[in-house]
Amino acid sequence: MSIKCTMEEVLSLDFLETPLFKAITAVATELNKDTYVIGGFVRDILLNRPSKDIDIMVVGNGIEFALKLAEHMQLKRKVQVFKSFGTAQLICDEFTVELVGARKESYRASSRNPIVEDGSLEDDQKRRDFTINALAICLNAERLGQWVDPFGGLKDLDDCILRTPLDPDITYSDDPLRMMRAIRFASQLGFFIEDESFNSIRRNVKRIGIVSPERISEELNKIILSPKPSVGFDLLFKSGLLQEIFPQFVALQGTEYIGGKGHKDNFYHTLEVLDRLSQNTDDLWLRWSAILHDIAKPLTKRYDQQLGWTFHGHEFKGSKMVPSIFKQLKLPMNEKMKYVQKLVLLHLRPIVLSEDIVTDSAVRRLLFEAGDDIDDLMMLCDADITSKNAEKVKRYRKNFELVRSKLKEIEEKDRVRNWQPVITGEIIMETFHISPSKEVGMIKNIIREAILDGLIPNEFDPAYNLMLTEGYKLGLKKPE
Repeated sequence: MSIKCTMEEVLSLDFLETPLFKAITAVATELNKDTYVIGGFVRDILLNRPSKDIDIMVVGNGIEFALKLAEHMQLKRKVQVFKSFGTAQLICDEFTVELVGARKESYRASSRNPIVEDGSLEDDQKRRDFTINALAICLNAERLGQWVDPFGGLKDLDDCILRTPLDPDITYSDDPLRMMRAIRFASQLGFFIEDESFNSIRRNVKRIGIVSPERISEELNKIILSPKPSVGFDLLFKSGLLQEIFPQFVALQGTEYIGGKGHKDNFYHTLEVLDRLSQNTDDLWLRWSAILHDIAKPLTKRYDQQLGWTFHGHEFKGSKMVPSIFKQLKLPMNEKMKYVQKLVLLHLRPIVLSEDIVTDSAVRRLLFEAGDDIDDLMMLCDADITSKNAEKVKRYRKNFELVRSKLKEIEEKDRVRNWQPVITGEIIMETFHISPSKEVGMIKNIIREAILDGLIPNEFDPAYNLMLTEGYKLGLKKPE
């Protein structure tokens, strides 16, 4: 990647002539304040990336400027003011505009929250995380469009380099979240982290402990959503950050040999699955299911003299690990977590089917258990078919397509997806005039299994007749 347009071309871009930026220039003149657009919006203009977040830096009072700007533009929405941070935010059309006064920052060793003082443009640019985010364009009428690039950010953009404006040890130690941001930008943009900067991350890796899990997970999710997430995870691992924030994933790394037999490196296998899946979906939680699908392999690894390395039950153990990992990383403990848990639990089922004779009964059960998530499950399992043995992969894929066609056939014929038994517990209790009991559960289970095994169709009359038969076997009687 390189800069998509020259400085001269940037100066001719339309954004400076939009009503929003014209209004900012007018207010800057009225208040006699030096004003700049700075940070990610400027960076993304050069990279030709869409950006809806605009940072405006004022050498003076950013809140006062925001209120005057809203008045000038007659905005209907109220300006959000954050007095403790000295910032204000307003919405204009599709853009979110944050206005802040130029500031300088100092930090305490125990916190990434800075002590903020009023500062100059130079002070403000020094506090930025990377040179490519320190670029500024003047919005004052007499200097409209002038660049301020004290740290060579334009050249770093063109060279695809991530570098800190100051000594990286200071930048990362002051705010350790910047280490995650460095890796996130590298993963999102395909940039390289400058050697000294990357070595500094290694030196300061323990500082990540002062950052809240919520902020870490926010950056981690952005890495997961990048075009090729393995780039970010590989950097997290090599820097040592992954060991600090997600040790369960690091435990997948490495191989072991006994008697000349070894198993695959499940860390890099997982990243391969994640990358393959990411080619077909931007769904964050489906990507999380790829990350966690083999998470319990280190806990279930065994060596068998005849079979070699086995990981029996890793899907069950892994599904049970999902809630604790979500809690640890402050990910949502809701339906998203349950969705990931289900896919981890079921991820072997379609692959096992593809290795064996595909029976209607097995397919019905898979449809019944996966429900509306069957298509996502199949996408995950397709990505999980990895092997250096080309013939093995070819055979798997051929059988996998057979599973797909069977799923479609059974779904159309038996309507099993999200199926609820036609005979409910209420019907059983009403029929035999009994209260809730184990017999009710036994009859419901027999009916469900009979339908899934194809012994009776998924229809009321056959299920009702089976209910009567099984009820009589249990000594229940239908009142006359």
